[in-house]
Amino acid sequence: MTTDCIFCKMATGTIQPDIVFQNEYVLAFRDIKPQAPQHILVIPREHIASLDSLETGKHKTIAGELLMGARQAARIAGLAENGYRTVINCGKDGGQEAYHLHMHILGGRPMHWPPG
Repeated sequence: MTTDCIFCKMATGTIQPDIVFQNEYVLAFRDIKPQAPQHILVIPREHIASLDSLETGKHKTIAGELLMGARQAARIAGLAENGYRTVINCGKDGGQEAYHLHMHILGGRPMHWPPG
């Protein structure tokens, strides 16, 4: 845990987000600045700065749990039937603003490609 990381504070319960799904590896909660009718973030409970910071041998379980947690959160939120988009921003040029690995789940409206 990093003491100044807001996502670490959520993962430990210091800050209480609007939780959609959680297990021992990940936490999924509603974004406070939604970019779609449904906007959920999925984070690992362990502090990992970005997707590029994942270590092959060490983080395989967390990487899998991140994907499966996103699937479960989307189902709980009622997004599975019509579909949803998942996004992981990585680094400054990738649009990452919070340096704790997180996946966005966006849904509740049609998504377009390329994103605008």
